[in-house]
Amino acid sequence: MRIGVGDWVIAVGVAVSLLVAGLSGQHPATDLEPLGYALLAAGGLALAARRRAPVVVLAVTGVCGLGHQAVGFDVPVVAYLFAVYATMRAGHRVVTVVGSVVMLAALPLAILVSPHDWLVGEAFTRSRNVLEIAWLIAAGAAGEALRQAERRADEAERTREETARRRADEERLHIARELHDSLTHQISVIKLQAEVAVHLAHKCGEQVPDALLAIRDAGREAARELRATLEALRDDDKSPPHGLDHVPELVRRARTTGLDATLTVEGRRDAVPAAVGRTAYRIVQESLTNIARHAAAATASVRIDHRPDTLVVRVDDDGRATPDAAPVPGVGLLGMRERVTALGGSLSAAPRSEGGFSVHAELPVDRTP
Repeated sequence: MRIGVGDWVIAVGVAVSLLVAGLSGQHPATDLEPLGYALLAAGGLALAARRRAPVVVLAVTGVCGLGHQAVGFDVPVVAYLFAVYATMRAGHRVVTVVGSVVMLAALPLAILVSPHDWLVGEAFTRSRNVLEIAWLIAAGAAGEALRQAERRADEAERTREETARRRADEERLHIARELHDSLTHQISVIKLQAEVAVHLAHKCGEQVPDALLAIRDAGREAARELRATLEALRDDDKSPPHGLDHVPELVRRARTTGLDATLTVEGRRDAVPAAVGRTAYRIVQESLTNIARHAAAATASVRIDHRPDTLVVRVDDDGRATPDAAPVPGVGLLGMRERVTALGGSLSAAPRSEGGFSVHAELPVDRTP
């Protein structure tokens, strides 16, 4: 935990207060007077680290308090009370109790060795003025009360997160059921009809049109994708996602539709995180789908560049898009942008100056193990 500006403000404020109390109070003029002022200041400034190292600060403020009492500065150990509060808030109850008992026992001894020449009874009376047990209990109780309040707040936050996660799981199952009921039957019919048509064409000795083969393959892939999606919705850990290894299959399927599609992979092919590979796959898939549907393109190029900290995905086509015609963002493009943004990357999709359309994505890759 870093020391913030507020920590320094409190520490400097306490240090100044102790120094003012020391300057205004009566104490013997000895050679140890500068040491007394230094101990007052050190005890206050040590509070800056009370959240980062509460036990250490408790010990430092306690030693400083005993030290300036032994030098002859009859100043309440305010810094130690702040340290008790911080240590209790951090959950170090046993350390705080033991330290406070030692402090209460050592204060009369420190006062006795001071240059004031107090009697034993006077030393105990002075120690009660320097560190009232009521102050000590109040500081510890305040720290413990805040710690309990923070613990309850954390528990409530965890409960809210668990509730939200449970609701998300229920919604995923609901979506899975809806998709299964509404899409599975239609896709199965399309796939079955296409396979029957291909079979009859083979049986009659006729040439099977490429479009019919593409419909059959697309139906098979759609059925497989739907099953994988339903499994992912039911259980995120059981469905292996598509990734970079499946991009060549996307390009091959694009060629069956009559598109002259090429794939170029550059750079060192190190393993990338599953989320990055899955997003790259979806970008290529959506881009090739848009080219087939809307671009009226003859060629398309897919380029994947493995850079040290970035995976670059670029899909270009020679379709009818022109720079003076602004693209209309559809659901597919918005989905790509959301996936890329979620990974902290960037996406640009716009017509090229030489004609056609280009999709360029840069996905950050964290290769630390």
